[in-house]
Amino acid sequence: NLASLLEDTAATYPDRDAVVLGDTRLTYAQVDQFATMCANLLVSRGIEPGDKVALSCPNLPYFPIVYYGILKAGATVVPLNVLLKGREVAYHLDDSDARAFFAFQGTPELPIGQEAWDGFQATDGCEHFFLITADPTAPSPIEGAETFGAAVGNQPPTFDTVETADSDTAVILYTSGTTGQPKGAELSHSNMISNALVGDRLFGADADDPHVYLCVLPLFHSFGQTVIQNSGFAYGGTIVMLPRFEAEAALQLMVKEGVTFFAGVPTMYWGLLGALEGSDVTAEQVARTLKTAAAGGSSLPVEIIKEFKARFGIDILEGYGLSETSPVASFAPLGQPPRAGSIGTPIPEVEMKLIDPEWKEITEVGEIGEIAIKGPNVMKGYYNRPEATAEVIKDGWFRSGDLAKKDEDGYYYIVDRAKDMIIRGGFNVYPRELEEVLMSHPAVSLVAVVGVPHDSRGEEV
Repeated sequence: NLASLLEDTAATYPDRDAVVLGDTRLTYAQVDQFATMCANLLVSRGIEPGDKVALSCPNLPYFPIVYYGILKAGATVVPLNVLLKGREVAYHLDDSDARAFFAFQGTPELPIGQEAWDGFQATDGCEHFFLITADPTAPSPIEGAETFGAAVGNQPPTFDTVETADSDTAVILYTSGTTGQPKGAELSHSNMISNALVGDRLFGADADDPHVYLCVLPLFHSFGQTVIQNSGFAYGGTIVMLPRFEAEAALQLMVKEGVTFFAGVPTMYWGLLGALEGSDVTAEQVARTLKTAAAGGSSLPVEIIKEFKARFGIDILEGYGLSETSPVASFAPLGQPPRAGSIGTPIPEVEMKLIDPEWKEITEVGEIGEIAIKGPNVMKGYYNRPEATAEVIKDGWFRSGDLAKKDEDGYYYIVDRAKDMIIRGGFNVYPRELEEVLMSHPAVSLVAVVGVPHDSRGEEV
């Protein structure tokens, strides 16, 4: 069971800080106990192993508590994007067959709880709704909605975690993929565990010398969920949460908490570098503790890699993955000088290759093909969508929709999304290559290149 990552660490390091949010610090023993109470709540409401339970929550201690609580009960977590509107929430609840739903109340600017309640009300199959209030003792701000605090408060603190099979579904992550309505990628317990447990080889994670992680990536996405939360808990780390990324606040927290591990998407790195200018935090203060910087989500501009190394003294390790691969498929090897623009090499136990549209392997060095991935991280399939699954999985290989090339040492370089390629007058134009050129100009800090329809050329840049 994926919940064992939390339970094993709680047994070994019960008093170590697991989660930090502002002045709130929860130990591993506390997080595990609250998750146990959450599991008891679910079982008391008739939730059975294999049932789906949705969770809509920003980066707060409630997220891991409910996430692992659902898993302990043997149920499947369906994390939802906190920006979804009521109609979209209803679609996800219905499509995933969710029987219960936990949602944070949100703020006046982002009323997560109200949108969640509206979606719940519109979904017949979803029976239980728990509103997570910022203050667990507060009355429900939504009439008719039960609060998580009231529901969980009298639950016993002991529970025998349900033993799951490796192939049982632990998490369903929704991805719009390349087309149409969002599809749920079904990830098994072994998918998620295998991906969390490469943290030692990828990032030097070690429970005896634990990382302090800054959690700015949303936990409802696969990157933050696996690389920060699950891997962090597996290796006894402390997760410092920032519910909303603000570069100045992130810099302050990095110094205050002695952050050793930062993971972000390119715009976050761009934000950190920009915020240094007017900040009373210096790059030297951050660099004193920062050991590892990981990036994914989209390609990092080479200029940002160079400036980050100049200011903070460490290389950003770039990786690659998708919701369908739990998510990590490749990463820049630890201790090797990174190759600009590369997503590294396949992670341990995972294979990658380049294929043409007919699944035929492309072996020529430097030739462009679509990335295909095979390994313990590849999803079971899209929930209740056998046709869509058959389109992307063949003989254990998952085709990603991403175009890349490979150098003679086996390092991969993303060229573009297959659908982002611009065909101009019969020639393939890759936005990423143009973006790199434009970024090298001192007056340009970020750029996006897109194709627009053109009468004679088909598309114009």
